[in-house]
Order: sequence, then structure tokens, then C-alpha cells
Amino acid sequence: MRTEARVVIGAVVAAVVLTGCTSPSPSPAPAIETASGTLEQLAARAACHPVVSTDSAELRQANCTTADGRYVLATFATDRGQREWINEAKDYGGVYLVGRKWVAVGAQAVVTALHGRLGGSVETGTVHSGH
Repeated sequence: MRTEARVVIGAVVAAVVLTGCTSPSPSPAPAIETASGTLEQLAARAACHPVVSTDSAELRQANCTTADGRYVLATFATDRGQREWINEAKDYGGVYLVGRKWVAVGAQAVVTALHGRLGGSVETGTVHSGH
């Protein structure tokens, strides 16, 4: 009896392994290519007419309003400058859509909509209260 049980278990395991190997696996959803470019190029891709509030060699920042809502779009001269800006800003909370040398900050729903247009990765800030 033990030999028969081992044979049955072996056959079941082999069938599961073979079935798993021949079954097609679902294709992942195509990744959205992360946008790049100037502040104006990124804004155009996001369907925004940017109102520039900071225009320096290290940082260009604009306010945007679209059908999805309001957000801030910023571009940076360096990766380090971008990371320092994000690290400081995240202390105030918020949701950040981050690309190479650019970031968009807004409410979750706005960032989700922008993610579909600009790609990038989503980061969330943490509010540190004094209580």
C-alpha cells in the first residue's frame, strides 16, 4: 500500500509540475516609459500650462492646474539636488511622482492621473507633528 501511495503522489506532483510548466503565464501590463525633458515639455505631456514660480539654474518649479486637480511640477539640474529637495519636502507629507530630474507633487488622485501620463515612481511623505 505504501508503494502505491508513493506512486500516486509522485504522479500527482509530476502532473502539477508539467501543467505549471506548459501553462502560459499572464503577460505583465506594459510599463509606461518615464517622461523626460524640460519643465515645459513635461507640463505639455501632462496637459498643463505651467505657471513658473521658481526659475534658477538648479531648480525650475511651476504650479499646474488640470482637469485632474492642482499640483506642483519641478525640474532639477542634478539628481542629488532632486533627492535633497524630495527628502526635505517629504517631511511635510504629500504624494510625489518622481522621474529622472523631475518631480510632481499633489493629492493622491492627481498623482495617480499624472502617473499614467508621465510614468515615474510614486513616493509618499510623512507628516511629523509636534504632538
